[in-house]
Amino acid sequence: MKIIQQYKLRTMAVSKYLAVDLGAESGRVIVGILENERISVEEIHRFPNQQIHKDNSSYWDVPFLFKEIKKGMSEVVKKGHGDIESMGLDTWGVDFGLIGKSGELLEMPHSYRDNRTNGIPEKVFKIISSDEIYRRTGIQIMQINSLYQLYSVKLEMESLLNECNKLLFIPDLFNYFLTGETKCEYTIASTSQMLNAGIKTFDESIFSKLELPIKIMAPVISPGTVVGKLRPEISHETMLESIDIIAVGCHDTASAVAAVPANGDDWAFLSSGTWSLLGIEINEPIIEPSLKNNFTNEGGVNNKIRFISVTTGLWFLQGIKKSWERNGEQYSYDELMQMAEPAEEFICNIKPDDSAFINPSDMVGAIMDYCVRTNQEFPKTKGELVRSILESLALRYKAILDKIEKVSGRKINKLHVVGGGSQNELLNQLTADATGKEVVAGPVEATALGNIIVQAIARGEIESLEKAREIISLSFTRKFYIPENHKKWKEIDNRFNNIIR
Repeated sequence: MKIIQQYKLRTMAVSKYLAVDLGAESGRVIVGILENERISVEEIHRFPNQQIHKDNSSYWDVPFLFKEIKKGMSEVVKKGHGDIESMGLDTWGVDFGLIGKSGELLEMPHSYRDNRTNGIPEKVFKIISSDEIYRRTGIQIMQINSLYQLYSVKLEMESLLNECNKLLFIPDLFNYFLTGETKCEYTIASTSQMLNAGIKTFDESIFSKLELPIKIMAPVISPGTVVGKLRPEISHETMLESIDIIAVGCHDTASAVAAVPANGDDWAFLSSGTWSLLGIEINEPIIEPSLKNNFTNEGGVNNKIRFISVTTGLWFLQGIKKSWERNGEQYSYDELMQMAEPAEEFICNIKPDDSAFINPSDMVGAIMDYCVRTNQEFPKTKGELVRSILESLALRYKAILDKIEKVSGRKINKLHVVGGGSQNELLNQLTADATGKEVVAGPVEATALGNIIVQAIARGEIESLEKAREIISLSFTRKFYIPENHKKWKEIDNRFNNIIR
């Protein structure tokens, strides 16, 4: 599934692309400007993304998000960017909406942090083993995966499946709202644990054994495929011409990795945000050697596989901020880092993947309980708590990189950190210290840039992914972090491994 070049390669002085990037905390509408083999971005509109909590369930407010997307599209025109070439949209993975036979959204899409998947994987494994699911999909077993969400619908609301015409993952859902076309982009489909890693179509055996209706799955298309034209009524509403809507790397991490300004194969990437997704690009999925390590083989741009481990990331900082805010204490992320910088080192270590941290009502309390459970000292100050979180993430990154090198046989010399977390200088330095690798941070806007370059490649403005990465490298500055006192970190790693193993 290579990027489809919809147009012959052509040269233009200036071309503009519209990227919509939806994250778990906020969404943005961004214009990318390609000129003289340099690329720049301009944020046009930013808006919050908050879950709706009702009847003990968590949902995404899709009507609000779509309204804000259209508002951003209108602002693009008002700010003098009416000459947009095309538009692409990316979001987080695994979540989906169900479209009825009359084309309506049957219910608000559930959030992956909703409790409806509690205990569902175990029920699935009684029918089809976790090993077989992994061998077919190559995807890390996590209870948030679409497979377990869909099976929970079958168990609890099967009538909803009977009414459903198409299941659309979140970016595919918005592309449907924009064009009226029901398509499923490959990189987002790969996060579901329902796509066969070898043939890159939905796995008939899994659907059959679980008695799930495979007919509700939309056709899988490659990154760079035109989904359709912007619907006339939306074009009229936003004053934006009826441009092509292009399926980019619709999973935000796929877009972020496409924008990593690297060459060769001695590098790994870390998409750092609410989640930490750390891995390498490969040409074919790695299944058997990685089964025990629970790595994931997600689809990438340009026919690549993102061989990664998914672990909780800056969700911890979001959580402790909310815990303190409930007590009337407000701190910015910069203030948290200022408190952590001089704090005492290595007080405790938390395991980011522990189930206690999926969606606790009180993150500080959850970390305190974890320390009691693992016989560790609890940090005495806020700065010590923040530093302990960052150290724990850095040590987790080291463990993942060690396994990647062992399973893939590839020596990693550099770790490219992209996304919002690339701005966290303390975490970047701790990561360099813990892993012994040079850390290269940036660009911050990697997800939007990946979205934009896939559009540019599809339209023939850029000839290849390699060229696009070169353009990004020349267009944006990066920060470099050299390992310090790695020997001490190896000793600390051994100490904490004995605690959290």
